[in-house]
Parts: sequence; structure tokens; C-alpha cells
Amino acid sequence: MRIIALLAAALPLVGHAATLVPAGSEVTFVAKQIGVPLDGRFRKFDAQIALDPKQPQAGKVSFGIDLASVSMGPETDAELLKPEWFGTAKFPRATFVSSAIKPIGADRYEVTGKLTIKGISRDLTVPVQLAAAGANTIATGGFTLQRLAFKVGEGDWADTSVVANDVQVKFKLNLKDQPLK
Repeated sequence: MRIIALLAAALPLVGHAATLVPAGSEVTFVAKQIGVPLDGRFRKFDAQIALDPKQPQAGKVSFGIDLASVSMGPETDAELLKPEWFGTAKFPRATFVSSAIKPIGADRYEVTGKLTIKGISRDLTVPVQLAAAGANTIATGGFTLQRLAFKVGEGDWADTSVVANDVQVKFKLNLKDQPLK
């Protein structure tokens, strides 16, 4: 009986495609303004993930964020939509598309790909941890983003003594598993 329970718990992590379940998913970030941490989040994002832990190199990850869904507080949200920041009228989405997935331990992976913000693409490697959660899988991870590499915070806002260049990004994705076809 114990073996069956263990196998059932492991099934979500093996050979599946996954769709994002918004409930229980989040993308958050922490930026610093004059040394003070400011929390933010994105309310709208999507992901397409296919991963077989037995063949992670064949896996694919595609992730998109609706930049207009940014939330840091009423006085800041409208400012972040402007061209100096995300420029959402011209660049409504940020995307990440994987080019390689490498196992680094039990249910842990390094996902390498291209992050594109404001039409600028940069290589990025993100550590990701997978965990079974009932019939779903929870993917968690985080990375440091250098905002100026993507021209986020231009003009007067490019001064890193006012707004730090490093932004800490974290995610928790609740994924509904579907068998690979």
C-alpha cells in the first residue's frame, strides 16, 4: 500500500504537459527605492510546460506576463505602465522561452532560455523546484533581474541610487498535469 501511495504522489512529476491553474499561482518581485524594499506582483500570466524528468532535455517551457497587470500600489501602478518603465502600450507582454532544461537534483532543474522585456531579449537561467500537490505540481523558483538591461526605468529613473538595478523575482506556479501526447 505504501508503494502505491508513493507512486501516486510521484505521477504528477513524470512525463506530463501542464496547464497553469491561476488559483495558487503567483509571480512576485521586490524592487528597492532609496534602499527601501517595495513588493510587487503581476496578476495575469500564462505558462505552457512539458517536462518528462526522465528526458528533461526534451522539455519545453513558455511563460508570458501581461505587464499591464503589474501591482505595487495605487500611486505606482499607473507610473509603471508608462514608456520609461514597462511601456505597455508598445510592449504589452514579457516572455520567457526555454532552450534547455538540466536536472540538478531531486525534482530540481535549471531552465535556460530567453527572457524578453520591452523587445529586448537576454539569456537567463532559472532554478526551478517541482513538488507534487495532490493531482497537481507546484513549480517554484526565483532569479535576480537587472532592470536596466531591459530599459525598465529609463531617464531620471535609470539612477540606481534612486531605484536599485537588481530586482528579485519569485514565482509559484500551480500546474494541472496532463499526459503527454
